[in-house]
Amino acid sequence: MTGTVLLTGSLDRTGRWLAVHLAEQGWDVTCVGLSRSEWNLQGYQGLSFRTADLTEQVEASEVVSTENPDAVVHWTARPSPERHAGMRVFENNVISVYNVLTAAGRADARVAWASSESAYGFPLAGAPSLPEYLPLDENHPLRPEDPYGTSKVVGEEVGAMVARRHGVPVASLRASWIQFPGEYDCLDARADLATGAGNFWSYVDVRDVATAIEDAITADFSGHEPFLVGAQDNYLDVPIEDVLCEFFGELPENCDIAGTDSALSTAKAQSMLGWEPVYSWRDSEDEDVSLFA
Repeated sequence: MTGTVLLTGSLDRTGRWLAVHLAEQGWDVTCVGLSRSEWNLQGYQGLSFRTADLTEQVEASEVVSTENPDAVVHWTARPSPERHAGMRVFENNVISVYNVLTAAGRADARVAWASSESAYGFPLAGAPSLPEYLPLDENHPLRPEDPYGTSKVVGEEVGAMVARRHGVPVASLRASWIQFPGEYDCLDARADLATGAGNFWSYVDVRDVATAIEDAITADFSGHEPFLVGAQDNYLDVPIEDVLCEFFGELPENCDIAGTDSALSTAKAQSMLGWEPVYSWRDSEDEDVSLFA
């Protein structure tokens, strides 16, 4: 199944990979962003660009209604408050997801959007803590302590509202730390365990994110559903149970991971979307893969 997709976030690095992947799979992709001059995918077959400020409801609604896409992929958000004012992070993320998703619902478009593992609250928590169980799944409580993670929880509630009101399927993709072939920054974090403790040393390749998004806008499901998107393994080079004990002093009472296992369960995405991660740091850390390969 292919068709028309409206993609926000194509000015960001991950967004460019998503745009190219969808176009290569035969989708007609309209990219949306603030500045055409910053869009560097001109001339690529299957891609076009429209300018819009998605925090302005009229602009967001107009671009969605005019394009009338089969699917909307909302992959833009202001990142962590570590680099931006917390209130600005929360406001930008919540307003843009409300504007885009409600417009998508009115257009009867399928939706996939960038939630985050930060919704659980562990990555940006005031003090490191263990989850109730491992591996994490979509049923674990969401307890963010920061503007970014909280904006993702609110965004998921918006997604659920849009699904109920308009009857469109909405997938909230809780992606892990996104890595790029040949540039696996997560491996540098091994030297400081605290850097990756918030997501329990999990990651995901951008190419697996791209296939997860395509599967999310083509799979047969209804309503709003969150999906964890992560690699099958962790990025450590020692057994994860040893690192959990070293950093936290103990394991969760219910811990069903060991060795190279990921702390994030992707069973739901595999079952409902037919998606499965295929890339690992073991094969991808030294890859030389062009964006346009």
